[in-house]
Amino acid sequence: MEIKLNVSWKKTLQAINEQVITRAIQASGYSAILFVVVIFIFLMREGLPALEEVSVSNLFSARWYPIEDYFGILPLLGGSLIVTLGAALVAVPFGLGTAIFIAEIAPRWAREILKPFVEVMAGIPSVVLGFLGIVALAPRLRVLLDLPTGLTALAGSLLLGGISIPTVVSVAEDALDAVPRAYRDAALALGATRWQTIWRVTLPAARSGVITAVMLGVGRAIGETMTVMMVTGNAPVIPAGLAGLFAPARTMTATIAAEMGEVAAGSVHYHVLFFIGILLFLISLVINLTASAVVFRQRKRAERILS
Repeated sequence: MEIKLNVSWKKTLQAINEQVITRAIQASGYSAILFVVVIFIFLMREGLPALEEVSVSNLFSARWYPIEDYFGILPLLGGSLIVTLGAALVAVPFGLGTAIFIAEIAPRWAREILKPFVEVMAGIPSVVLGFLGIVALAPRLRVLLDLPTGLTALAGSLLLGGISIPTVVSVAEDALDAVPRAYRDAALALGATRWQTIWRVTLPAARSGVITAVMLGVGRAIGETMTVMMVTGNAPVIPAGLAGLFAPARTMTATIAAEMGEVAAGSVHYHVLFFIGILLFLISLVINLTASAVVFRQRKRAERILS
């Protein structure tokens, strides 16, 4: 009888522990959503007054000079766009190439060295990379390309690409590694070469994870602050096409970081900076929703094929 009571007591305690853990996990998930909603509400409360205090024509004009009440955010949007696109052009091919090398080509001993090294690179502070950009990258770009200054959108794009590469590599490599070995063996058995197997079998099978890696890398580039503030020259000028890569630029994140500490709380400039924060929030939300939609569509397609 005593043994049965002990077993029953242990089962009850185990069930209580499972319930506590389940509730704690649920609370963590709901709290993440709650934090995002609270942040969005705070941004809306502080940023929406800008639409009443500044005319739409002024807010979406081509001149940002708050001292004279010019709050045109188009140069900031253009600067963020060209720097992010430049970073994507660097991060996506190098990141995917490195992920493919680590997952499919590198021997095991090299993989055990490279993957931790990439993850360590992801932890390098952005201010350190910005300092290296000022000291080493910008002067060399100025001399190599014969530019008036090396502090340009190109310098920011190169550094942001370097910052985004570890994110792309880590997520894409995990996605490629998750592809069943049987897929590769079947392709090789049918006579495909190693590269044909990677390009036509492994990559399509890991497409959802690869797309997620690219989106996360782009999101990392959009949200970066210190590096772009240090090496892009901080000139609020609308980029003139691809030539804008070789001229100074200013991003939305750098503008918020540089000016938020100097504005008076509740002023027009203060509200406009928060309005820029709303735009950044919405851009990041659109990128994440797009990535989720693509992954969901790919998963449904795979389920239909398997069924």
